Amino acid sequence: MWEERLKIFDAIVAKCPRFERKGKSMIYTSANGHMFGLLNKAGEIGFRYSKEVQENYIKEFNSDYYKSYGAVMKGYVLIPSNMLTDLDKLAEYLNESYDYVMSLPPK
Repeated sequence: MWEERLKIFDAIVAKCPRFERKGKSMIYTSANGHMFGLLNKAGEIGFRYSKEVQENYIKEFNSDYYKSYGAVMKGYVLIPSNMLTDLDKLAEYLNESYDYVMSLPPK
């Protein structure tokens, strides 16, 4: 399951030329000193947004807050399994997440 999700995560990131996937055991994307895309050990994918966008997407996706290592990750939306086949749409969502972290002060 995790290997399959890693391939999906990599395929989404490959559609986004402004950034690249990082990490070997902890898989993530980051820019401007902020992480914005995560793949946890359970094979779940999460993207980071502003609080307002996060709340909207949780409703729209019929999803929940993203968790990693048992902790709720502030600002992250869990990408539901039923969305993982539309890589082009997920690339749009990940690019939106990238734009969000680029709007934050650099770390």
